[in-house]
Amino acid sequence: MKKRIIARICLGFPIGVAIGSIITVIISLIWGGGNYIVCTPEFTELIGSESAAAALQTLLCGIMGIGFSGASLIWEADNISLLKQTVLCFLIYSALMFPAAFFMGWMDRSITGLIVYASIFAAIFAVIWIIQFLFWKSNIKSINAMLKK
Repeated sequence: MKKRIIARICLGFPIGVAIGSIITVIISLIWGGGNYIVCTPEFTELIGSESAAAALQTLLCGIMGIGFSGASLIWEADNISLLKQTVLCFLIYSALMFPAAFFMGWMDRSITGLIVYASIFAAIFAVIWIIQFLFWKSNIKSINAMLKK
């Protein structure tokens, strides 16, 4: 188990940084007007310089990646129901994502912004959950078919 945790930590940081970079590309496509925005203007202003904001954003994305990766071990717990796993992971992922997204300006800092961001986050979580569920359901069906032979 310790090896899995260490592996998740080692993989989580670069995956978090990569996903953070993808988010900046999406933000740039939506609000950049043809320019690449490393960080939101609000975050850059808050930190004081674009390079310091980019470094902090990269670090925060890596830390979120570690958290997401570590929390994914919940999916491997056989003694927890799928519903409890889903709720627990969603709560942990939300607790990691929302403060960071608010701090880095990935969401509009208003009630409407929070609702829109939460809706997008929940929709992405649901889509990924459904894809994973169908994938594993198919694998289990195939394994059961092979066992019957």
